[in-house]
Amino acid sequence: MNIPQLIEKCKKQDRNAQRILYTQYKDRLFALCLKYCKNQEEAEDNLQDSFINIFQKIKSYNNKGSFEGWMKRITINKAIDRYKKEPYIESITDQHLKEETEVDTDELTISLQEMLVFIQELPSRYRLVFNLYELDNYTHVKISEILGISIGTSKSNLHRAKMILKQKITTYKITQKNSIANG
Repeated sequence: MNIPQLIEKCKKQDRNAQRILYTQYKDRLFALCLKYCKNQEEAEDNLQDSFINIFQKIKSYNNKGSFEGWMKRITINKAIDRYKKEPYIESITDQHLKEETEVDTDELTISLQEMLVFIQELPSRYRLVFNLYELDNYTHVKISEILGISIGTSKSNLHRAKMILKQKITTYKITQKNSIANG
């Protein structure tokens, strides 16, 4: 069954079509959930909530643009909604934003899985801004609209996320070097 047929059947609440759609997209959307959630359990909850929302809103999909992109937007928005209720994170000054945030990766071996863990460990607002800006190419203007924060707060949250990740990667690098030297 092709995607347009599958969509039409899902619009008619065909349970078999919904199962096929879920099976076809669950892994891609789960990977997206992992980027935005603190851990696997929260990502699983977000995936479940996202599919419920997808099936509820599928009648509004008008076949314009990518269907997968439409589902991804729903999934990201579901994760963001979870964090909009968290306390506001104050801005830092532009002077602090000028600090070095680059990470020296010479001879560094870090798996994608380990990097994902570091990102998941970020405080929620930092993780969301980092993912939206660095991984999904949103602007600070768009991020501020999505999260209901100022552009300055978006910039400061990104800066803080990078600083935390820099520290985690530096610590990981030192641990890795020590383990090679001792092992």
